[in-house]
Amino acid sequence: MLIEIPDNVGYAALATFVAVEASGVPVPGETALIAAAVLASQGELSIELVIAIAAAAAIVGDNIGYLLGARFGRRLLERPGRTQARRLAALVRGEQLFDRHGPKAVFLGRWIAILRIWAAWLAGMAGMRWRSFLLWNALGGIGWALFFGLLGYFGGEAAAELVARAGVGAALVAGVAALALWVTVHRRRRA
Repeated sequence: MLIEIPDNVGYAALATFVAVEASGVPVPGETALIAAAVLASQGELSIELVIAIAAAAAIVGDNIGYLLGARFGRRLLERPGRTQARRLAALVRGEQLFDRHGPKAVFLGRWIAILRIWAAWLAGMAGMRWRSFLLWNALGGIGWALFFGLLGYFGGEAAAELVARAGVGAALVAGVAALALWVTVHRRRRA
């Protein structure tokens, strides 16, 4: 095992990070899901519980964010101040986005880092119907938890096998090479 962690701490930490991120606070919720899934691949946690807890925490956290956005978001953006004009313009763009693409924005927002943090608030501020929000939020949360949970689980198994067969040094070299390849591809796409 690469890391020893008590079950109750792992599940509670996962739920906390995912729910807090989903409610609008920028913490590493997705990283916590992947880390918990890697621990599950090592037998430390149950992958079924990891996925279920992450999905439930994402849905609950997003609903808290939705309620906060509906209740306080508009007031925060409309308050007087130096950046009021930019905030009001952003509010108008957000309302237009949710009028045209609300369900897609909520579902896909779960998969995009910055939008994952703010999509629920934006949906609440834009006045998206809660039932529609809940449906698309639940579908997005379940799909996201399954995808990243299984990615971490099977990726964790592969990483542990690489370390066992080739040693830590070779595993680090492989990880650095993969990161370098990703950075190169990402930079070429931007250029």
